[in-house]
Amino acid sequence: MTEHLLHVPDALARLRNRTQPAQLGVEIVFIDQAQGRILAEDLVATLASPPFDAVAVDGWAFAHQGPESTQPLVVVPGRAAAGHPFEGALRPGQAVRVLTGAPLPLGADTVAPDEACHLIDGRLHLPPTLAAFANRRRRAEDVAPGERLLPQGHLLRPQDLGLAVQLGHATLPVFRRLRVALASSGDELREPGQALVSGAIYDSNRAILRPLLTRLGVAVTDLGILGDDAAEVARILLDVAQTHEAVVVSGGASASEADHVARTIAQHGELDLWRLAMKPGRPLALGRLGNAEIVGLPGNPVAATVAFVRFARPLLLRLAGAGWLEPQAIRLPAASRIDKRPGRTEYLRGCLIETPTGLAVACEAKQGSAMLGALSLATGLIELPAAATRIVPGDPVAWLSFTELGLTA
Repeated sequence: MTEHLLHVPDALARLRNRTQPAQLGVEIVFIDQAQGRILAEDLVATLASPPFDAVAVDGWAFAHQGPESTQPLVVVPGRAAAGHPFEGALRPGQAVRVLTGAPLPLGADTVAPDEACHLIDGRLHLPPTLAAFANRRRRAEDVAPGERLLPQGHLLRPQDLGLAVQLGHATLPVFRRLRVALASSGDELREPGQALVSGAIYDSNRAILRPLLTRLGVAVTDLGILGDDAAEVARILLDVAQTHEAVVVSGGASASEADHVARTIAQHGELDLWRLAMKPGRPLALGRLGNAEIVGLPGNPVAATVAFVRFARPLLLRLAGAGWLEPQAIRLPAASRIDKRPGRTEYLRGCLIETPTGLAVACEAKQGSAMLGALSLATGLIELPAAATRIVPGDPVAWLSFTELGLTA
């Protein structure tokens, strides 16, 4: 077991290098079941978008005759609308009514918007400054057939599903859901609604981690609370390690004699116990047991949450077939002075505030690793690097929004 403190960037790099996708099968799902799933193959366009030259505004379609032409156009009967093409073909000097989204009529190359035209006695008078090919969407100007749009390993979002449908896909190939077992460890823990005896606390960690896992698109098996019974902990973990690709345990990152999770992994598998130069969340246990990757998180709820979103989340997504996905920080000014001890990365709970000069980030008053109240009030994490010791108002700091971290509703 390593005893030196491992800095966060080094730990993330080490984790990235050691993590490979699990051997998951591929399944074909309908589009309405593909949200949050991971593409098993590149998404390639089978159709053009748009599939035809299309009208971009309500107006009049015609063949542009050049800037020197000032003659009004003859309006022909009929119109083109979305889903209802104009049946005829326009000759030079003619115009026809068109609506947004309609196929551009044969013989036309330009659309004059309604507000720029004047219809007098069946003749259409055009603005002299209208350029050729105006207000026309060319076929395939967005996507051409055969174009690679999304890579294998892409985590599918609502806009990706719309794109797939637009390009003719009714189903998509995705990786089978990663199977993840979740547990909390400790005799002091109780389920919600149970009576608390002296020294007992409610298990808030699983209430946080379960939805965080679900949002990753994995299949979650909730093991509940593992008590401080070495034989029972070993039996449960060895059993689920044969049927799951990953196991996440909060309160399972300690090297103490009462931590039967770490002991089971060390005795029956491979254990790497990291002490991170990080606050909150110093201990992090990683290992392998049977077929499963094991992640042991700290027991304090804020520490467990921070360790999950910074380390477990990218690890699990990579196992599930996605690329290595880390949250993207933005630089914003600090709203107040912050003092910290050098040598460790700190994650402070904070929120965005409006100032006379724009947005800034402010710390919540309470920053303890067991204080969930501040985590609920916050909208993101302020990441302070190990070298930092004092931040003064206006200094830029790294802001990780809860949206980036998967901590939103």
